[in-house]
Amino acid sequence: MNINKLFYIFIIVHLIIWTLVPSLTNNNLPLDTIEHLAWGSNLDWGFNKHPPAVAFFLEVFFQIFGSNDWAYYLLSQIFVVIAFVVVFKFAGEIFKNKTLSLISVVLLEGIYFYNFTTPEFNVNVCQLPFWTLCVYYSWKLFDKQEVSFKDCFWLGVFAAVGFLSKYLFIYLLLAIDMLFFYTIFIKKYKKFNFKYFVSVEVFFALLVPHIIWLTNNNYTTISYGLARAGFESSSLLDHILYPVMFLGKQIGILIPFFIMSFFLVQKFKFKISLKDKKLLFLIFINLVPIGLMFLTSMITGSEIRTMWLTPFYLFFGVLIVYIFQAQINLKKLNSFILVFLFLFTFSPFVYTYISITETGKRTDYPGKQIAMKTQFVWKQDHKEPINVVLGDEWHAGNLSYHLKSRPVWEGLITPDKLSSLSKFTCIDDICIGYR
Repeated sequence: MNINKLFYIFIIVHLIIWTLVPSLTNNNLPLDTIEHLAWGSNLDWGFNKHPPAVAFFLEVFFQIFGSNDWAYYLLSQIFVVIAFVVVFKFAGEIFKNKTLSLISVVLLEGIYFYNFTTPEFNVNVCQLPFWTLCVYYSWKLFDKQEVSFKDCFWLGVFAAVGFLSKYLFIYLLLAIDMLFFYTIFIKKYKKFNFKYFVSVEVFFALLVPHIIWLTNNNYTTISYGLARAGFESSSLLDHILYPVMFLGKQIGILIPFFIMSFFLVQKFKFKISLKDKKLLFLIFINLVPIGLMFLTSMITGSEIRTMWLTPFYLFFGVLIVYIFQAQINLKKLNSFILVFLFLFTFSPFVYTYISITETGKRTDYPGKQIAMKTQFVWKQDHKEPINVVLGDEWHAGNLSYHLKSRPVWEGLITPDKLSSLSKFTCIDDICIGYR
């Protein structure tokens, strides 16, 4: 079969399965998605936990599809599929062999970040296409002798949007900077070109509104990230314990990926040479960001949460296939295909089973019913539509999402916010009102 057709069949089936499965088995959107939708109702250049990109993309979809849960599962899979397409295109330029390119993407089904956790559209999923696009345009600048203004421009754009998705995107950008510094100033494989500064200029120009917002809001997003990582409360033992835990978790996550690789490669013989520019590039964009995360944990004693590594493994398939390509027999892939098909079907089956059998999850929350009851209570005394909701992101965010009037979420309940409303009603820890 034509490899291009096979690839597009694969990503379309992936998109359909992971849109349908959560749409049919979940009663409510996951926590992060509801929280980010709440932010989207009141768009700003930043929020207390994260930069604004994730809320922007969700709000765009809300304006198109409204409160239809399937649309946000679809949005998540669109981001995953775009990432797969870019990896496939990048691998094609590395291998000049479409079969190896396809295998590089298929291997990613062995990493649960790209299937089981993807129904929850959050800052981790939001990074995926921009991570791959940054790598792709960095490769174009790295591979070509002539530096293109267009490539530098787009690298700056995608780097900025990725960073505005989540600050941890900086680990990829640092790895890319280290790669170019190494090849230009240490090994002198390439010559320095002032066009490289186009990427930097575009990057910071797009960040200016967010930086202004950060300054005006006491750098709350950065403070949240530092607190989340446990920087302030780390002990001496944490500098050893957390890095070891970090490595153990990464190995555990990659076990299905390694199993697929085992059935792909006949003999695990390889030679590593940093003179191989393709391998050098793959090492920097795959291993250096993870190494920097490990060093962060070791130096600061902070805990690196597993989900933070979501985009870090997008090019692991390309790296493994490139290292072992001489030991891959393309005529004997039956075992590999069977393992892939097993994982490809097993993951949605497990998701379905957990979603149906386990109760009390966020996705079992009766958001629609609570919104209907809230609307009924409001209509007893008020004719005006609810256009403001106050409370925490989960409970108030669900009302903002499910109520037909799409009230703006304005944060936690405070006296000054209540006084600004002409009419309001409070139910438990939520206040709804009209301004």
